[in-house]
Amino acid sequence: MIEVPARPILLVDVDGVISLFGFAQHARPAGRFEMVDGIAHFLSATAGEHLRLLADAFEPVWCTGWEEKANEYLPHALGLGGPWPYLSFARNPGRNRAHWKLDAIDAYVGARPLAWIDDAHGDACDAWAAGRADAGSPTLLVTTAPAVGLTDRQVADLLAWAESTTVAGNAER
Repeated sequence: MIEVPARPILLVDVDGVISLFGFAQHARPAGRFEMVDGIAHFLSATAGEHLRLLADAFEPVWCTGWEEKANEYLPHALGLGGPWPYLSFARNPGRNRAHWKLDAIDAYVGARPLAWIDDAHGDACDAWAAGRADAGSPTLLVTTAPAVGLTDRQVADLLAWAESTTVAGNAER
């Protein structure tokens, strides 16, 4: 029996990746407003297409403060298959980690290869990703601009990375 390697995990934030903000009213990107729990969110016009493409190469997981709410609204609004798994975060993570998502990510992902799309990566995330890579766990951080969200170029980079990760995994077997 041939063992097929697992696809890498794709951690997807919502605000600043799919739900855009910070753009000038006169320079609004393509998209539409969607009400989520009584709050208007501006959803990128390309987010659904981008995420459908990425879901073919990755195992997508919501990595957002929206937690389970992402599945209540986004699969339908973006035309995604779903629901997707989601991470739950400590409500008071303290100062033991420089980024509030890292504990939940580590607990869910373990040593599996992962790509993480977020608008709020920082130095602590870069150090964490480098440490994972040094330990043999391929890790890619994709940082979006909140007024733009996920771009065509970033999707192409993610797909190429997923392919190279899968090919490398097959070569090691």
